[in-house]
Amino acid sequence: MSDSAKPIGIYYEHPDWFKPLFAELDRRHIPFERIDAAHHRYNPSETDSSYALVVNRMSSSAYLRGNGQSIFHTAGYLTHLEQIGVRVINGTVATSIETNKARQLALLSSLGLSYPETRVVNYVSQIVPAAQELRFPLVVKVNIGGAGAGIVRFNTPEGLQAAVNADQIDLGIDQTALVQEYVQPRNGYIVRIETLNGRFLYAMKVFTTGESFNLCPAEICAILEEPTADFCLTEAPKKGIQPGRRAVEAYTPPLEIISAVERIARTAKIDVGGVEYLVDDRTDDVLFYDINALSNFIADAVNVIGFDPYIRFVDYLEQQLQKTQRPQPV
Repeated sequence: MSDSAKPIGIYYEHPDWFKPLFAELDRRHIPFERIDAAHHRYNPSETDSSYALVVNRMSSSAYLRGNGQSIFHTAGYLTHLEQIGVRVINGTVATSIETNKARQLALLSSLGLSYPETRVVNYVSQIVPAAQELRFPLVVKVNIGGAGAGIVRFNTPEGLQAAVNADQIDLGIDQTALVQEYVQPRNGYIVRIETLNGRFLYAMKVFTTGESFNLCPAEICAILEEPTADFCLTEAPKKGIQPGRRAVEAYTPPLEIISAVERIARTAKIDVGGVEYLVDDRTDDVLFYDINALSNFIADAVNVIGFDPYIRFVDYLEQQLQKTQRPQPV
C-alpha cells in the first residue's frame, strides 16, 4: 500500500482526552485509525506499517486507569515503528523524557536551566538521607507519573520519617522517585507553556494553593476542589467550571523563558507538548520542573487563549503527512 493511501494512526490510551482531535480530523476528511494503546499487539518482524504516520498520545498517568502495562509496551512499539521508517509524532526520544522525571532534570541541567533542588532515589530507605540534604517542606514524586499522581508533600522531617516508618510511601511503577524541595510559586500560580513543532503555541497561568499537585491541563479543574484522576479540562464547561482566577488564565511569558522552553522541546524532540515552570517566591528564580510530551490542550480554548489549538495541531499533522508522501530520491 502506498503511503498516500495509508491512514494516520492515533495511538492513545485515555478514552476522552482526544475527542477534539478526532473531530477535527473527521471535519477535514483525513483518514485515521484509533489505536488502543491499552490493548495492543504488533509484529516485530514486519517491515512495513499500515499507517502513513503514527501520532503517539500515550499518557504517563495510564496506571491510574489500570493500564500501566501500556507505558512500557509503548517504548518497544515506537522503537519498532521508527526502525521500519514510520514517522512518529512524539517518538522514542520524547517518550523517554515524558516517562522519566529524572531524565527531565538531566535534560534541564544539560541546557543550564534551573529546577527545584532534587535527589533521585530507588529505595524507600534512601528518602530520609536524601531529605537531609534538602530544605523542608519537600515533596516525594514518583518518577513515572501524570496528573499530579504520586506526589506527596512533607512539611517536617518528623512527618516524613513517620510516613517511611509506616510504609506509606509508594515509589511508583518503576520504583524510582524524586525527593524535591517544595517551592512556593510567586503570586500563587505556575505557568504551563505549550509548544508545537518546537515553537511556542500558547501559555497559561495555573493557579494553585499548593495543596494539590494536579496541574496537568487535562485535569486542571480539579485544583479547585478535590483531585480526581479522570477529571479532564476538556470537560470543564460541562461541569460548570469556567477558567479564570483560581483556575487558569491566558499568559505570555517573557521572551527568554519562551526561548528556553523551545530549546527544551527541540532537545527532547517533542513535536507537541508542554513545559511547566514557576517563579520561586523566596528567591525570584525561574525554576522549570516538568516536561510533558502529552498535550490535551485547554477547554474552551477560543475564549481563553483566542484560538483552537487542535486546528493548528492538525495543520501540523497534514504537513507531516505530506512529507511522508513525497517521492524519495533514488
